[in-house]
Amino acid sequence: MGTKIMVVDDSALSRRMMRRILESGGHDVIEAADGMSALESYALEKPTVVMLDLVMSGMYGLEVLAELRIIDPDARVVIASADIQRATRDEALAAGAAGFVSKPFQDTEVLGTIERAAAPREPAR
Repeated sequence: MGTKIMVVDDSALSRRMMRRILESGGHDVIEAADGMSALESYALEKPTVVMLDLVMSGMYGLEVLAELRIIDPDARVVIASADIQRATRDEALAAGAAGFVSKPFQDTEVLGTIERAAAPREPAR
């Protein structure tokens, strides 16, 4: 059984593309079309990794990230965005994102980033 990944994106096309990539890598995929649905689903489904779009209607991706980190300080969130500016990437990582992938999605980039985000963490000393 693969890693459970929640894909959060207001674009059905982006969710379908991400689902195809993740399922080809053996992962189980659940979807949310907006930030509020994502927060509810996270609490119920407990995915290992959340793949989160930055620009969505309703809640902006970084707001969702902040809320997820309140629900679960150990939440592993990978940001998916067409915004390739270094400042955007740095802001997401500073907010607690475990990784960043650029749109349009590249299979190897997505699967490698998910693998790193889902990897067991070293215990704190």
